[in-house]
Formats: sequence, C-alpha cells, structure tokens
Amino acid sequence: MSDASPNGKQEVLMRRMSDGVEAALHCALVLAGLPRGRVLAGKSLAALHGVSESYLLKHLRGLAAASVIDAVPGPRGGYRLSREPSQITLLDIVEAIDGSEPAFVCREIRRRGPGKAQDPCVYKADCFIKTRMLAAEQAWRSALQSQTLLDLVADGERLIDPHNKAAMARFVAAEQR
Repeated sequence: MSDASPNGKQEVLMRRMSDGVEAALHCALVLAGLPRGRVLAGKSLAALHGVSESYLLKHLRGLAAASVIDAVPGPRGGYRLSREPSQITLLDIVEAIDGSEPAFVCREIRRRGPGKAQDPCVYKADCFIKTRMLAAEQAWRSALQSQTLLDLVADGERLIDPHNKAAMARFVAAEQR
C-alpha cells in the first residue's frame, strides 16, 4: 500500500489494527527497558498505561502465546521480554494481537451477478483486485517485519520528553520485581 506523501517520498499505508496493538507495543517497549531477570506485573503495566487490567491481560496473554514475552508465574511473577529487542519485530507484536490472517479476503464476487462469465475457464487466473490487495498487504507486512522493538527503544530515547522518561523510570523502578 504505497502512496506518495506531500514531501514526494513513498510511504507505506497501514491497514486498521485493533487497539490492543497499541497497548502491546507500549508494553513491549517498557519491558525492553527492564534489567535482565526482572519482571513487571500485568497490574503495573495496566496502571502505567491507564488501561484496565483485564483488558491488558488479554493482550499480554497473546504476546506470551506468540513468544514475544514470558509470563513468569508466582507471587513475584510478571512479564518480561522473551528475547532481545533486536529480535522482536513490530510484525511479531501485531500478529500476536491481531493474528496473521490476511486483511483482504477475496469472496470472488466477480463470479456473481448478471455480468459473470458463463465459461469457468475465464476465472482460472486470480482476480486482479485480489492480486493488488495482497501485494499491498505484503508491502505493509514487510515494512513491519523490517522494524524491531530496538528501533522503538531508539525512538523513545530520542523523542520522549526527559520529564516523562524520569517519571516512567521511577514508576518502573518501584514496580519491578
């Protein structure tokens, strides 16, 4: 899904993702900053992001099932990344929450209605609309696959206001286990 932006560069347009993807990306970013061997409880992550614990736990379970994060059981348990931030792509996180099914599903409506061809051989080739839509989605997936959680960490270091960084660091330091 490419389009020319106002500055003349090609941009990849994204399909609509669920709200859970945003929460998952933010949580993964926070977990990327934890010292090795430490965890954060789901309750703490929910409080940090101002979302309900039950809502967030559903998405944390999805990330754990996809092996993006580890769920450490027990009273001192919580969540941590399952691998290095450089080894977790944004596509890993998106698919953990929204699944890997294609966004576009061709229902072959060209074979319906009064304009349909009577000869079934006409439909041997894939629908050209389907072909273009799947190619666009592949470009979108490739763009997410080429970016990692480490890229988000670098963005955060550069772009998060120092006061916000300090407040988040204090919260995480107090809540980590």
